[in-house]
Amino acid sequence: QVQLVESGGGLVQAGGSLRLSCAASGRTISTYAMAWFRQAPGKEREFVSAISWTVSTYYADSVKGRFTISRDNAKNTVYLQMNSLKPEDTAVYYCAGARKSQYGSSRGWYDYWGQGTQVTVSS
Repeated sequence: QVQLVESGGGLVQAGGSLRLSCAASGRTISTYAMAWFRQAPGKEREFVSAISWTVSTYYADSVKGRFTISRDNAKNTVYLQMNSLKPEDTAVYYCAGARKSQYGSSRGWYDYWGQGTQVTVSS
């Protein structure tokens, strides 16, 4: 079993940056596909970004060019660097992991989920 714990959320002004971390425990995630999703109030949880075990990455169009996903297998941690933040990025951000080497963009692809971290971007 894998436990995922997100951190790094907070309140930031539009145009600012935040770096989210997702620390895994229970077993190594080095061969797992990992992803970030987000859920804004009253909306469905949506895909943000994913990374495969070969460090291939994929982004939703809404964050492409502003967000960067990365992983540090030595630390069993995945990161999401968020730059040029906009008020519409406000959401709870969730880390997810899949017992698969390739990533997907659907919620059902992932086997493990964290509890989420709140990101609020003020205008």
